[in-house]
Amino acid sequence: MSSYSTSELYSIFIMQSFAGFSLFSVLLLMALGLAIIFGQMGVVNLAHGEFMALGAYTVYLCSNVAHNQFPSLAGSYFVFAIVIAFFVAGLAGMFVEWALIRFLYKRPLDTLLATWGLSLIMQQGFRLTFGAREVTPTLPEWLMGSFKPSESIDIPINGVFVMGLTLLLTFAVWVFMFRSKTGLQMRATVQNRAMSGAVGINTKLVDRFTFALGCGIAGVAGAAFTTIGSTGPDSGSRYIVDTFLVVVFGGTSSLLGTIASAFGIAQGQSISGFFLEGTMGKVAVLLAIIVILMIRPKGLFAGKVRS
Repeated sequence: MSSYSTSELYSIFIMQSFAGFSLFSVLLLMALGLAIIFGQMGVVNLAHGEFMALGAYTVYLCSNVAHNQFPSLAGSYFVFAIVIAFFVAGLAGMFVEWALIRFLYKRPLDTLLATWGLSLIMQQGFRLTFGAREVTPTLPEWLMGSFKPSESIDIPINGVFVMGLTLLLTFAVWVFMFRSKTGLQMRATVQNRAMSGAVGINTKLVDRFTFALGCGIAGVAGAAFTTIGSTGPDSGSRYIVDTFLVVVFGGTSSLLGTIASAFGIAQGQSISGFFLEGTMGKVAVLLAIIVILMIRPKGLFAGKVRS
C-alpha cells in the first residue's frame, strides 16, 4: 500500500467499494431467495445457483428473440426479461418442490444430497441446450458505459442499475413478508407448523409457494448477473458457497442479517482482493467470519423460532 499515493488509494477504495456493491447486489439477491428457502423451510438447496443460471439463460433467450424477431424491443426487452426470469425460475422451483423436495422435509442431509444431484442434472441440461461456452445477452444501450465523478473514478451504469434493482426487490420482499397475508402465513408456518395447520393454513401450499418464491428471486439474481458477467453452465455453482455464507453469517431467519452479511462479505472480498494476492482476500474474509461465528454461533441477527 505504501507504493500508492493518498489520492490513488482514495480512488482505488472508491472503485473497489463500488465493485463490492455490484457483488453485494448479486449476493443479496441470491441470499434473499436462499434465506427464504433455508431459513423458512430448513431445506439445504445446493441447486440454488442453478436457478440463478436459469434466470440468466432466460435473459439470454429473451435477448436473442428481441433482437432477431422484434428489433423494436431491443431497447426495452431487458425489463420484461427480468420479470420473465422470475416466473420461469419460480415455476421450475414449484415443480421441483412438488416432484422432489416435499418428500424430504425434516431430512436436511437428504435435501442436501438430492439438490446436489439436481444441480448436476441442471448443469448438464444447460450444456446440452446452450453449449459449454459462456454466453452473454446483448444489453440495451442505456445499460452501457459509465459516468466519471472525477478524473480517476469510473462508475459503470449497469452496476448502478443492478444496485437499484436489488434495493427495489429487497424492499418488495420486506413488504411481502411483513405486510401481506401470505407473508404472515409463511412466518406463522416457520414459527409453529402444527398450530398454523390447526388454524386453517394450508402449510403444504405455503411450502410450495415459499420454495417457488425463493427460486424466482434467484432467477432475478441471474438476470442481474448478466449485466456484469457471462453465463455458463457452472456460473451459479460459483456463487453457492458465498451465498450460504451470507445466510448463515447473517442469521437464517433474518432479512436484516442477510443484508448486513451480504454487504460485509462483498465489500471485504472486493477491497481485500485488490491488495492481497490470489485467493488470500477470500481467505481473510472467511477467517473473519469464522471468528465472528465462534462468538455468535447463530449469526449476526439470530431469529427466534419455536419448536
